[in-house]
Amino acid sequence: MRWIRAAGRGLLVLLVVLTGYVASGARADEGAAGGRGPLTLATAGDLTGYLGPLLQGWNRTHPGEKVTLVELPDSADETRAQMVTDLRGGDRGRFDVLNIDVDWTSEFAAAGWIRTLPRERFPLESFLPPVVDTATYDGRLYAVPYVTNAGLLLYRKDVLAKEGLPPPRTWAELERDAKTVAPKYGLDGYAGQLLPYEGLTVNAAEAVYSAGGTILGDEGARVTVDSAAAREGIGFLARGLREGWIPKAALTYKEEESKQAFQDGRLLFLRNWPYAYAVASAPGSKVAGKIGVVPLPGPDGPGTSVLGGSNLAVNAHARHPESAERLIAYLTSERVQRQVLTQGALPPVRADLYDDPALVRRFPYLPTLRESVLNAAPRPKSPHYDQVSLVVQAVVHDALTGRQTPAAAVRRLARELAAVSR
Repeated sequence: MRWIRAAGRGLLVLLVVLTGYVASGARADEGAAGGRGPLTLATAGDLTGYLGPLLQGWNRTHPGEKVTLVELPDSADETRAQMVTDLRGGDRGRFDVLNIDVDWTSEFAAAGWIRTLPRERFPLESFLPPVVDTATYDGRLYAVPYVTNAGLLLYRKDVLAKEGLPPPRTWAELERDAKTVAPKYGLDGYAGQLLPYEGLTVNAAEAVYSAGGTILGDEGARVTVDSAAAREGIGFLARGLREGWIPKAALTYKEEESKQAFQDGRLLFLRNWPYAYAVASAPGSKVAGKIGVVPLPGPDGPGTSVLGGSNLAVNAHARHPESAERLIAYLTSERVQRQVLTQGALPPVRADLYDDPALVRRFPYLPTLRESVLNAAPRPKSPHYDQVSLVVQAVVHDALTGRQTPAAAVRRLARELAAVSR
């Protein structure tokens, strides 16, 4: 299982699909040809192998609704392409219930590919509040949150302890330590995921959000990026590369490459998802026992992370909509959400699990992750999200490599996003 990048392709992505439904633009209240029946569940990149055993529990207690597990490609882009092709394909598509990346919800809903879902059927009040917003479009529930994620700042606590410094809370503190402390220990200062792919969209959005700005408004109908906050956020990243406290190598980093640089002892600070903390803390890591984690910094205090994760959605013409909703309720139950964390190492959407003492002992980053999720924001909602992300990647990359000033890049970003949103 790989994390979903709210971020980026290097994140582990769980994508759930049940077959026997028809891909179409029909609304949920148009009905379907039967309530219950067998299901096919497809997942992209179940690298931990937790889902098969978890589904055995469902199959034992639901013999008439057995789920067959099918895996799609590891790549989020390839998985999305297969889903879209199937959903556009007409009757009797393979995919029925889809565990979609949170940033696909608006696109799939606007296209009419997924059904609205009854809020009262699912324990939404038990979820961390921001994750529910990722599952809605135009005021309606089109999916149910399954796993969540938020960017965190990993740091070398052994190095900062030697210097008598706390972890940075602001960009100024991060920049100071990356410039002055990191070189004393032969380290690069700070890195995120700055290769032109979805991870760069996430890093750029976090910088803009942390400075108080936005990118799109009104479900993608309004472009809001042309602001002083956007210039400040993109300028912060561009300045780091220009001055060297963000290494040029960061322009080639996705999640895994940046995690490896930190794990190999080459970075003082790293922006990444919680999985990087878990992997870099494991026995055999060069920095095991030397890592701390805090929320991402911003200009004047803690910044704003982008929400990652995935949502469970149902094809608009599901053959067995009752079974689909029953499976979603099962996968979001407290017991199964606990297994999602303990067996799959994926952040759950259930709020109470973040306060469980036994889980916090096993996953010490949970309190920080909870704080980050509660203060996080979704990526720009748009029915054209795929195009929006490509524009952000291209324009911000030009700013980071010095081809455009941050101010010019923001003006261009506003023009190109307006063209995409028409």
